[in-house]
Formats: sequence, C-alpha cells, structure tokens
Amino acid sequence: MNEIKHVLDKGYVRLTNVMGSDLSVVNSARVSYDKESSELSDGDIRLIKFLAREGHTSPFRHATLQFEIYAPLMVARQHWKYIVGSDHTMDSWNESSRRYITEEPAFYIPEVDEWRSAPDNSKQGSGGPLMEVLEYHEMGELQHVYEKHIEESMRLYERSIELGMAPEQARLFLPAYGMYVRYYWTASLQSVAHFLNQRLAHDSQVEIQEYAKAVHEFAKEKFPVSIEELIKPKG
Repeated sequence: MNEIKHVLDKGYVRLTNVMGSDLSVVNSARVSYDKESSELSDGDIRLIKFLAREGHTSPFRHATLQFEIYAPLMVARQHWKYIVGSDHTMDSWNESSRRYITEEPAFYIPEVDEWRSAPDNSKQGSGGPLMEVLEYHEMGELQHVYEKHIEESMRLYERSIELGMAPEQARLFLPAYGMYVRYYWTASLQSVAHFLNQRLAHDSQVEIQEYAKAVHEFAKEKFPVSIEELIKPKG
C-alpha cells in the first residue's frame, strides 16, 4: 500500500496498512449472537449508527489503520502527547532516531504569510496572521533570521560529524521543533476517530489540523460509515 497525502511544505501522511472494514465492526458486534454478515446491508449500517450513538465502542477496536507520518517535531510531540494521554490501548508508535541515522535533516519553513500572531485571550493557540501586526520589513527580518538560524545550525551539525562526534550528541546542534521526524502510528479505528475529534477541532494547532485532515481522508475512504458516525465536528 503506497497511498500518500502531502502536508505542509515537506511533510506527508502515508497509509501503509489497514485491517478490516465497516463490516468488521458489524461482525465484531454480532459475534455474541453467533451471526455474521458477508456484505454490508442497511441493517448493518443502522447497527453501526447505534453503536456510535450509544458509545458502544469496543467493536470499533477490531479494525486498525497504520500510517507513516513525516512531520515537524512540534506536531509529532503533540501527537505523541495525545497517544500517552489517551485511554485507548490499541496504539503503537515507532520513530526514526538520530542516534542511529544521519539522513539529511529537513525543516519546516512556513511562508511569510503563514506566521501567526499570539491570541488575545489565551495562553495557547494562535491569533490572526502576524503580517497584520508587523510591518513588512519586520516580518521579512523574522523570516530571514529563522532561515539563517537553520543554515548555521546545519553547518555546526555537519562540522561536528566531520570531527567525529557521535550522532546522538551532534543532533544537539539542530533546532528541534521545526525539524522533520518520521514515524509509524498504528491505531484502532476507535483511537483514530478519537484523535480526529480532538485534532480536527478549530481550536487545535493549525499544523496538526492539517495532518488530521489527511488521516481523516484515509480513514473515511476505508471506513466510510463508521467514520461518518464517529466524527463529530466541533466547528
């Protein structure tokens, strides 16, 4: 399976594996009555709607999705905090490590008009475009400083490797939050839906919303009935 959706400037979400379908949810729910469907019927769809509406979530844990995700560290760590804080146990996470690899670092560089201001009434989240607050030359200066910071960090990182420093320490020279990391995330359909309900919300961080949108597209392609019932938009 090699389905991929591009996110941000260099990131992506790739669907690598799927186990089950909407029919898996139905048959998992009906096993207690020793019944099984071979094709999804109107009655099966009504059952999925009932399960989702009444919070009978265990049948949705008998289907899984596996993703390869390439995202800035600030997105990956927010995603990981969701996994740790979730009460769903059917999740697995494996991430590439610069202790063992020295692939070319890549960094998330927003366009000048993509930087956001701090919100007026909150300690987290974003306000409107920063360009509406700063003068054009001030915005350009910030963009230039960020790009130069990455260039200098890369120079120090590469030089430390040349001098023989262990990669696990040389990575300290790299600016962490904007650096892309690659990881595999395997989760039950219920857990994926829970993630989407949290991260598709309008008040979640914009960058992780973009990754959630990609995950949502894959999930609804593979589980159209279940995702329609499990995802409850919050604006």
